[in-house]
Formats: sequence, structure tokens, C-alpha cells
Amino acid sequence: MEHLWPLHGIRLTTPDLALTVMAEPDLPLVLSVLPADLELNPHATTYAGLGHEANRRAVVMQGYWRALGLWSPSDWMLPFVVRRAGAVIGVQWLEGPDYLTDHTVDSSSWLVAGVRGRGLGRQMRAAVLDLAFGPLAAEAAISSAVTANAASLGVSQSLGYRATHTSVLPHSGEVLQHVRLERDAWRAGRAAGTTTLEGVDAALPLFGLGEGR
Repeated sequence: MEHLWPLHGIRLTTPDLALTVMAEPDLPLVLSVLPADLELNPHATTYAGLGHEANRRAVVMQGYWRALGLWSPSDWMLPFVVRRAGAVIGVQWLEGPDYLTDHTVDSSSWLVAGVRGRGLGRQMRAAVLDLAFGPLAAEAAISSAVTANAASLGVSQSLGYRATHTSVLPHSGEVLQHVRLERDAWRAGRAAGTTTLEGVDAALPLFGLGEGR
């Protein structure tokens, strides 16, 4: 698949995890471990003839197809399947919604309940930030989480993000904390060689970057 669509050749490896770009055969595995407490896009299409779980599966599958099917260098969403010792334990997204203009990435992720609280969420985020601030030449990274999600905000804080502003989610009324990390701050606090990046050069043209940059 990599020679047809180079994104699928990207692989990020940390001390405990392997992150590969999601492909069609990964969908059943991802759906089989989808956490019950994961809040999916409240604006996604739902189908009256499907039950709750079937609709949740549809949201995940359509999100994957939309991400790669509508890919462009100026607006992209890259989903990674996260494995530990070969087992799927979560998903990490890296997004560039207006990338050629602001060179800023966003991120989101989830982990299965049984592996939370072990620092793996931090490794996942750090891996995609190494990709973003390295070969993809990002200038900044943003993220957000509801104020009740201490785990997500804790990951951001531990990686050097700073709080910028809050907003209110219209569908729930929850307060969303927004955070931001600049490239210089990331490089100043990051140990070299923490993440191994493979297969990135061939995919750079899909990000609007020259091969080998």
C-alpha cells in the first residue's frame, strides 16, 4: 500500500509504542477496543435504523474514510493506530486544518481503559509532535480538552503546552480549555532520539513539502 499511498508507510516508534497510519484492515481491530466512555463527534451523521453501538462504529469508520479521502496539503487529518507489544490500545490523530497558511497542528487521542495512567498518552502525543516539529516543519501545536478531563490536560502540561483561552461547547455547555505549544519551546525541552520516524520522506509531497526536506 505504501507505494500507492505513501502516508501508509509512516511509522513512529517510542520506547513502548508503535504508531502506524490507520488502514482499512485496522478498522475491525480499532472498533473492537473502542472505549464506551469515548465521546465521538456530536455533529456526526447518525442513522435511525441502527442501534447505539452500530452508530458509534459508523462514526469511526466514516471519520477514517473522510480523513484520507478528502486529504489535501492545506487541510489534512492523519489517524495513527497505537500498538503496545502488538496489541491495539488506542488511536492518535494529528491534524493540519489550515496547514499551508499557519503551519499549526492539532491533535486528539484515546486509549483503552486498561492502559490509562501509565504515561502512554504522553508518549503518543510526543511521537506525533516529533513528526510535526521535525519533518513536517510545524511552527506550533494546539490542543484542547474539557476542564474535567484532567488526564488530557495533564499530558499537554507535561509536554510544555501553555493555556491560551477557554470556550464553551454549545451541545453540552462544558468549558473547553485551549492550549498551545511553540516549536522553539518543544525543541528546547525535548530529548533527541526519543521517537524513531520511518517512511516520512516519501509522504512529504502529500503535505505540500519537498521530498527529503
